[in-house]
Amino acid sequence: MSVAGSLLLLPGDGIGPEVMRQVRRVIDWMARRRGIEFAIEEGLVGGAAIDAQGTPLADATMEKAQAADAVIFGAVGGAKWEGLGFDMRPEAGLLRLRKEMDLFANLRPAVVFDALVDASTLKPDVVRGLDLMIIRELTGGVYFGEPRGISDIGKGQRRGINTQVYTTAEIHRVARVAFELARKRGNKVCSVEKHNVMESGLLWKEEVIALHQKEYQDVELSHMLADACAMQLVRNPRQFDVIVTDNLFGDMLSDEAAMLTGSIGMLPSASLGAPDANGKRKALYEPVHGSAPDIAGRDIANPIAMLLSFGMALRWSFDLHAEADLLERAVQNVLKTGMRTADIMQPGMARCSTSVMADTIMREMDKLAA
Repeated sequence: MSVAGSLLLLPGDGIGPEVMRQVRRVIDWMARRRGIEFAIEEGLVGGAAIDAQGTPLADATMEKAQAADAVIFGAVGGAKWEGLGFDMRPEAGLLRLRKEMDLFANLRPAVVFDALVDASTLKPDVVRGLDLMIIRELTGGVYFGEPRGISDIGKGQRRGINTQVYTTAEIHRVARVAFELARKRGNKVCSVEKHNVMESGLLWKEEVIALHQKEYQDVELSHMLADACAMQLVRNPRQFDVIVTDNLFGDMLSDEAAMLTGSIGMLPSASLGAPDANGKRKALYEPVHGSAPDIAGRDIANPIAMLLSFGMALRWSFDLHAEADLLERAVQNVLKTGMRTADIMQPGMARCSTSVMADTIMREMDKLAA
């Protein structure tokens, strides 16, 4: 049996542990059926880490994340921790992982499976065949810019400040990921910003154009304002192949794109760092959905986004493309049978639990691997 590499599993809060359990089952399946084993560690993050360790991410866990070939992340957050200060909120653990691992490129695919065309709130002829990728810059922009904070300005008034800031190098490195990925897809990149009202947006557009002219003239490049892109995503989403945008707009547009597919519980994501001398990237993989504390512990969450996030890890961090393909095909085949969790339930389909959905997917993997 070969050891493909090391994984750090961070289940987190809410439904995170439930969907992560299904990943553990797929990892066990890979060892049993494909002879592929991973060196696995598990750690605490978010509210679970606050309760046990007094911090949303312990230094020791951060060290393990830096050493792992890939981090598989569940979800963080919940009402229990909402009253804590900004640096002590569960989400601070995820932000620290992104920042200190320098995971600057967030890849969020939005794919409409044939079996779920009718699950989207948009008309079938609008979303059928949708396959787009949003690449969100993840370690710069308004979420990390300085100065930031809340200050007392006297006379009973306060002021909140967040700074939107980007440099040439930050823009080039995420745009380069977009251009390289587009070459393997439809060869089209749409760069999204607000250059009409924001200097940082103007710099973004100018630097994307400069990089395109220098290195990627073979890729079709277009530009769109963020508000126009939001409109076009619901008007004609299939016009897009790869969208590259900043941290703030990427956060919003990728969630909008997620709902085109019928449920945010369907979509995975990958957050990647720069390649090292050996071509390896630090990487974190997580479902787009949040911790959903209202359904936690009820075995009704959709595990597909979490499983497909692991599939992205197989593909991007371990070059196990055949295994990633097998997992993705199994998901598609199960959906074709009419099996549905509550979030994607449709009339005439068979409603199932988190664990039963995973059971069925792994049985389908057995068939495909036979």
